[in-house]
This record gives sequence, structure tokens and C-alpha cells, in this order.
Amino acid sequence: MDRIKFLGDVKIRPTLIQLLNLGMIICSALMIWKGLMCITGCESPVVVVLTGSMEPGFKRGDILFLHMNKEPIRAGEIVVYNVDGRDIPIVHRVIKAHERRDTGEIDILTKGDNNQVDDITLYSGGQLWLNRHHIIGRAIGYLPYVGYLTIIMTEMPIVKYLLIGVLALLVITSEE
Repeated sequence: MDRIKFLGDVKIRPTLIQLLNLGMIICSALMIWKGLMCITGCESPVVVVLTGSMEPGFKRGDILFLHMNKEPIRAGEIVVYNVDGRDIPIVHRVIKAHERRDTGEIDILTKGDNNQVDDITLYSGGQLWLNRHHIIGRAIGYLPYVGYLTIIMTEMPIVKYLLIGVLALLVITSEE
């Protein structure tokens, strides 16, 4: 019993409460992300445009909101896709879509609006078309330049670690 009283005197309890609050914030963010995944049908419901290949429509740092449904993908749509062997998804416009009558599968060719040629050189070796399983989602909206912080944190990891450290310190040291 004396041990518990000693812990109360050292003010460990408020520190534990702050750590618990930090954990709850992290868990809440993860639950929101998973909820968005269920609602939108995308493994990544929000992406940041990393290059200028879609200018003038989307600029570097724009955040895109994605949705995925079972409707066929058509030429003119902006999609986010991932090809085998690449970690970073690509945001480009569908320029050709061919539906195979025998299987119902769709072959898709994409191109960045600001690029001179189509994306065949970006696909995996020998691949001429994307298939539906390559598509992560379809763009349904965007916020301009809001994702620039993500780009800065990716290009300069020290900024990411400083930001996380400062936020954690604020949560831990703040009074209710």
C-alpha cells in the first residue's frame, strides 16, 4: 500500500494518463482510416500527387480522394494504380479501356496529362495493359496542395521525426 502512495506522490499517474491519451489518438486515427477503407472500397482512400505528370489538372502536393466500385473503368477517368515491383502508386488518366467479351476483364492503358507518351514504359516488364487488380481507386475529389507536408516528410525524414517528437511531447506534457 505504501508503494502505491509513493507512485501517487511521484506523479506517475498523470504521465500514464497522457500516454494512454496518446495511444487513444493513434488508435482513433487507425480506426478512421480502416472505416474509410470500408466505405470507399479502396485500400488507400486518400493519396498525394507526387509529381507534375497530371498538370494542369492536379499539381504536386494535391490530395486525391478515391473510391472503387464494380462499374467498368472507362477512358477519361483518373485512376490510381500500382504495378508489380513498384511501391508507390501512380495517378494517371485512362486513355484506352478494352473489355474482353469472353472473360469480361478490362485492359486499361493510362497516361499522365502532362506526359508525351503513354505509361507502357512504367508497367512491369513486357506488360502492355493494366488490369482491374492493378487499380487502387478512382479519383472523386481533391484538395489542392494539402499533401505537401507528406512530400516534405518523405524527402526530408528528419522533418517527420521532429514533427512526431514534438506532437508526442505536447500530448505527454499537456495538462488535461
